[in-house]
Amino acid sequence: MKEIYLDNNATTRCAPQVVEAMLPYFSEKYGNASSMHNFGGENRHAIEAARAQVAALLNAAYADEIIFTSCATESNDSVLFSAAEAFPDKKHIITTAVEHPAILEPCRVLESRGWRVDYIRVDENGRLDIEELKSLIDDKTSLVSVMWANNETGTIFPIKEVAEIAHAHGALFHTDAVQAAGKIPLDVQAAGVDFLSISAHKFHGPKGIGALYVRRGARFVPYLIGGHQEKHRRAGTENVPYIIGIGKAAELAQKRLADGSAARIAALRDRLEEGILSAVADVKVNGDTQHRVPNTTNISFGYIEGESILMYLNDFNICASSGSACTSGSLEPSHVLRAMKVPFQFAHGSIRFSLSEETTDGDIEKVLKEIPPIIERLRKISPFSRVNA
Repeated sequence: MKEIYLDNNATTRCAPQVVEAMLPYFSEKYGNASSMHNFGGENRHAIEAARAQVAALLNAAYADEIIFTSCATESNDSVLFSAAEAFPDKKHIITTAVEHPAILEPCRVLESRGWRVDYIRVDENGRLDIEELKSLIDDKTSLVSVMWANNETGTIFPIKEVAEIAHAHGALFHTDAVQAAGKIPLDVQAAGVDFLSISAHKFHGPKGIGALYVRRGARFVPYLIGGHQEKHRRAGTENVPYIIGIGKAAELAQKRLADGSAARIAALRDRLEEGILSAVADVKVNGDTQHRVPNTTNISFGYIEGESILMYLNDFNICASSGSACTSGSLEPSHVLRAMKVPFQFAHGSIRFSLSEETTDGDIEKVLKEIPPIIERLRKISPFSRVNA
């Protein structure tokens, strides 16, 4: 049975062109890029070419504003803990209530160390409360960090406006752009971004490599120390194959943004969404449907558990993910849906479908065929379902 992969916000397939570009650097061009000899020096040139490719994806003014990291989590940590080091007298950070744990958890660590952290609320559609941001920011705020697009709902935030508010109060601005890179055009210069995090495996690159954009002139204290690499901004021997991989993935992402792929993906997403809404009762779409990335829909099926839906979908080789981030011993729905005040009976039955350029018409038709009977079956056995009321 063909696998239908609609979990591309979790990770994407590494593009064949990316794998091909990486392979020589494992066994043929394996020199250390920091070495003095030509064998290693050639890899230094390859790294700088990849740096330029990533800079182009973000429209950075200078290629050296790109620092290669192991992942976006490291990039995020680097910015947050840099602020703690760089601004000891401005111990206030503002972020949002719907950030990825890669932002929320380090913020909680900083809170435990005496920092003041405020979490901006969102409305029922996941839209940022800009007025709350304006009321919270002050002259002690060192950093504002707001994601470019939400990983669960795909909602896009007004990054340029937030950056302007931050700068007007003397704060730096960071955005976790993991779920935006490769899906919508990113322009760090036009948006006024100081720091930006991305991860290659979210746009058909390899896992284990990310990048951090640091605007020239922005105050930044290295997170990893112990070597001169990345101009002393991130120590550690350069992971040449994976750097080549993120560079190639960035190049391919730029081409997709220019060739209309996003519109085709959005059309498939809308068809999936509309088909489910027309075939299944007690269903709602979560997030701002007018301002979201083209590949994502988060749909709540009332009165049943998302994990049960996923298990049935898995029987048909359909891969998706649950908006209900339940862990052992907890039945709480995701913090994103709670922040949006999604009703309890819907929050637990949320499924995120995230498409890619590899998604086909046939994939969507298969999901639309299987979803209605799955929901009907689960509602018949659910103690919360209206069917059994």
